[in-house]
Amino acid sequence: MTQKLIITAGASGIGLAIARHFASNGALVAICDIDATAISQVTDEFALATTCDVTDVDAVASFVNQAVERMGGLTTVIANAGTAGPTALIEDIAPEDWAQTIAVNLTGQYALCRAAIPYLKAHNKGSVILMSSAAGRLGLPMRSPYAAAKWGVVGLKETLAMELGPHSITVNAILPGSVKGPRMDAVLTAKAKASGISLDAARNAEVQNTSLGRMIEPDEIAELAWFVASPAARSISGQSLGLCGNFETLR
Repeated sequence: MTQKLIITAGASGIGLAIARHFASNGALVAICDIDATAISQVTDEFALATTCDVTDVDAVASFVNQAVERMGGLTTVIANAGTAGPTALIEDIAPEDWAQTIAVNLTGQYALCRAAIPYLKAHNKGSVILMSSAAGRLGLPMRSPYAAAKWGVVGLKETLAMELGPHSITVNAILPGSVKGPRMDAVLTAKAKASGISLDAARNAEVQNTSLGRMIEPDEIAELAWFVASPAARSISGQSLGLCGNFETLR
């Protein structure tokens, strides 16, 4: 059976690594991303590549409907869109920044699942993968809206696994740690500035409390997503799958 994947924020970073891994293994792939420039650079690689703001529920539904029509079905849904949010103590976080972080990281996953799950139910099979974070199991100082949203994703995963199990649909969450790339570079730059330390010191601190002592490569997440969506993982559901080198603490 040909995999037919929908993934949000698929034009760069982790999302692009996942989309390309699925496509390289013969899957049909539909991606969306809020970054029009990034989308324009990968349009020819996938069955569908279009812009979409995941905080716009109607736009997400339109993207899903178009993707399913273009691919002739749907087998796998990956809610990957996210934002780092502000780096500050909670009393210094503006309400609008809190709301935006929750909207992208949690409500955006609701919007995708709301639109896509009826297609999976219609075929009584499929896989849903929600992207959480190591911050979805640990506290994360100066990143409270991000951590709150990622804990919310784990709760959403637990509930959807129960709701969709009777339809032979698996639901799991991947919890990456610090992943190499521009987004992590931006987070570490903000953390260094807020903490009054150098960028090198921030990089060292990021992996200091990780058992493996290194950051994660985007391709590692892509490989895990491919397995979780495969028939080999058909009995794996409701799980929070850490891929972080074992963060012992995020302090």
